[in-house]
Amino acid sequence: MKQRTIGRETDYSGIGLHTGKRVRITFKPAPGDRGVRFIRVDLGGRPQLPAEISKVIKASRETSIGEGEVKVQSVEHLLAALTGLGIDNLEIEIDGDEVPIGDGSALPFTQVLKQAGIVEQEGEKRYLELKEPISFVKEGVHLRQDFGGLSSGASAKGDVYLVALPDEKLKISYTIDFDHPVLKTQFASFIIDEDTFTREIASARTFGFENEVRELKEKGLIKGGSLENAVVIGEEGILNKEPLRFPDEFVRHKILDLLGDLYLIGAPLKAHIIALKSGHGANVELAKKIHSRKEKVPKKEMEEIQKRIKTEKILNIREIQKILPHRYPFLLVDRVMELEEDRKAVGIKNVSIDEEFFQGHFPGYPVMPGVLIVEAMAQVGGLLLLSKPEHSGKIAYFTGIDKVRFRRPVVPGDTLRLEAEVIKIRGRMGKMATRAYVEDRLVAEAELMFALAPWERE
Repeated sequence: MKQRTIGRETDYSGIGLHTGKRVRITFKPAPGDRGVRFIRVDLGGRPQLPAEISKVIKASRETSIGEGEVKVQSVEHLLAALTGLGIDNLEIEIDGDEVPIGDGSALPFTQVLKQAGIVEQEGEKRYLELKEPISFVKEGVHLRQDFGGLSSGASAKGDVYLVALPDEKLKISYTIDFDHPVLKTQFASFIIDEDTFTREIASARTFGFENEVRELKEKGLIKGGSLENAVVIGEEGILNKEPLRFPDEFVRHKILDLLGDLYLIGAPLKAHIIALKSGHGANVELAKKIHSRKEKVPKKEMEEIQKRIKTEKILNIREIQKILPHRYPFLLVDRVMELEEDRKAVGIKNVSIDEEFFQGHFPGYPVMPGVLIVEAMAQVGGLLLLSKPEHSGKIAYFTGIDKVRFRRPVVPGDTLRLEAEVIKIRGRMGKMATRAYVEDRLVAEAELMFALAPWERE
């Protein structure tokens, strides 16, 4: 399948469950292989946060991501919608630190994004397929079964189980078991695709118990919580005027939360996930385990890439990503146009105004930083070295730079032609000459020294 984004810009606004503040989100299409990024437009410099498992700073009553002083709370319902709709690339501008709670489900986000149109992009989806089972077990603890910003301590002591099994598709089988007169045991199992998610899961709302909601309110928490955005369960039944949307709405919402947390792995997943009494904390731990076991590029794929190099002497962006460890915003080569083993490589970098560095580097007069031009030249040099079969599984560390000269500024709209030519290679050490051109004009040059070392990628 092809990667996906949305067809046009759209927005959504609402209050945050925890802060009670009104927040506006603007969704914008993003290029292929970009991934999903939150952009805090209310902060100076518009700092960005990629939706990645390494950015998780909290996973208890909700899942939040952050870096330094920048954070975005309660991302799970929105990310669940992206999972269900198969959206891979998206910019999410947000003017606060918490995603709106909406009606407590993923339905508002699903509807807004579908109205904007889901469009296919040029690049292929890169699914993460498991080779062996992966599990997370937490034994004999007092469970606080987390749900959508509220948290229940209503279940007895027990074990949390999460198991991911190899499968040809994404399937979730989930069991909840609460020690409560109204809510006890529920089980549901779904193969996740766009139709099933939209029809069976997206509208399942977060839920909480009356006594705990009252306690959280008294502590000044969940300031935006109400019967409009959560199902509240009393001793005799639910307190909401609206009836349950499904007889098993509670376990369906838990599936929704799990899908949102798993999105942070950074690749669409093919696996059968079996969950018992899990919550955001356990979901994130399983996601980390899956992420840490991402396979190296299979030997067969590398052989195909090397065969293409020998016959066509070019590399596209997907092949570049299989060789280099860099990713947006630090992957600075879009295409390799020439590649002669042990001799020379020529790459292309298209410089656009939406490059991350232009936000802070002379924003009134955008000029590409010279150090990034050097980095782009170095990455072409790295591709030249690492495309050799015997260097598969290694990484090129640059150990020195000589004779650096910057001749002309590089601005948005320019296309950089990046050349790297080997001067000498001795064992695992070497030197190469690099140059960068815009049209036929030399804009930068440098001699780079490098060392090859083993690379254990995730």
